[in-house]
Amino acid sequence: MKSFTKKLVLENGKEFPGYGFGSKRTTVCEIVFNTSMVGYQEIVSDPTYTDQIVVMTYPLMGNYGFMDEDYESKFPSMGGMVVRECCDAPSNFRYTKTMNETFEELDIPAISGVDTRMITRIIRNEGTQKAAIVDYDMSHEEAMELIRRTELRRNMLECISCKKRWFSRTPNHKWDVVAIDCGIKYSFIRQLNAKGCNVTIVPYNSTPEDIMAFNPDGIFLSNGPGNPADAAVVCDTIKALRGKLPIFGVDLGHQLIAMSYGANISKMKFGHRGANHPVKYLDNGKIEIVAQNHGYVVDESTLAGTPLTITHRNLLDNTIAGIEAPVDKVFSVQYQPDCTPEASSTYLFDKFIKMMEDQKNA
Repeated sequence: MKSFTKKLVLENGKEFPGYGFGSKRTTVCEIVFNTSMVGYQEIVSDPTYTDQIVVMTYPLMGNYGFMDEDYESKFPSMGGMVVRECCDAPSNFRYTKTMNETFEELDIPAISGVDTRMITRIIRNEGTQKAAIVDYDMSHEEAMELIRRTELRRNMLECISCKKRWFSRTPNHKWDVVAIDCGIKYSFIRQLNAKGCNVTIVPYNSTPEDIMAFNPDGIFLSNGPGNPADAAVVCDTIKALRGKLPIFGVDLGHQLIAMSYGANISKMKFGHRGANHPVKYLDNGKIEIVAQNHGYVVDESTLAGTPLTITHRNLLDNTIAGIEAPVDKVFSVQYQPDCTPEASSTYLFDKFIKMMEDQKNA
C-alpha cells in the first residue's frame, strides 16, 4: 500500500487521509458536495465554485480527461476537489490533459482515496463548514488552528467578474444583449449566441448608464459565487433597469432579482449541487431534470407585497426554483438551463427572445 501524502481535515475535527494530486499547496475553504456523475470539467471551471472544496459523490473522476474546448471560464477559481478515485488514464479521443495535469496547471489542490460517502453524510447532517487539504504529516492541532484562523473570502465578484467589457458576436444577429458578469459561464453566452444574440459582457458593478449606452434589447444576469448580500450593487442596477428592458436571471442573478424587490435570501444547510434535480414548471406541470449549484435560496415568506410570482419549484424540498414579474418583464430561475437536456429548458431562452421581440414591436 502506498503512503498517504495529503489529508482532508474538517472544521468538526474529523480527518480523512488520502493521496494528493494537482497543486501541492494547502487550501482552506468551504466544503460542499456535488452529485453529478459526469461534467467534472464544467464543475471545475464554473466560477460559482470559487473558493469551495467540492466533494464529488460519484466514485470515479477523470476517466474521460479534460478538453480544451469545454471550459466554462478562462481562469478557474475552485478551492479544491475531493474524489474517491482519480483516473489518470482517460479514454476519450478528444482529451488533451489528465485531471492531475489540469489541476497542476490550474494550481488547484485535490485529494483522492478518501471515503466520499462518509464526508457527504457529514455535510448533509451538519451542513457546509470550513475544511482544509493539507500535507499528511501536518499535526491535527496545527491543521485545526489553520482552519480556525482562516476567514473565508467575501465579495468574490471583485475577483472573478471581468474588469472591462468584452464581446461575443454571432453572424446575422437579431438581438443585442448585455450580460452582467457575476461569474458567468461560457455556455450561457454560447446559448445566447445560438439564439441570434450578440452579447456584451460587462463587469458586475457597471452602472445603469454604462449598460444602456450599449443600446441593448435585453439584460442577462449571470450565475456567480458567494453570498448575494455581497452583490448589493447589482440589485441597485436591477431596480434602475427593470420595466425598461426584458431581464433574464439565473442562479445568483435569480437571487439578486428577488432581493431587488425586497425579498430575503436564506443560506441553505448544504445547498443544491448536482445535475439531477427535479424541478416543476408550475405553468404546465411539466417536470424538468436540471443542474443546480447554489447554497442560498429565496425566502418564500418575504415575497408577499412584491409583484413576484413563483414559476418553478424544486421537488426535493419544495424551495423556489423560478420567479417572474411580468409587469416589469423580469423572470429568473434557480438552476442552469444551459446544462439541461437539449429540449428541456431552451424554452427559457426562447421566452427571453420573445420578450425582446415584443418590446421592440411595442
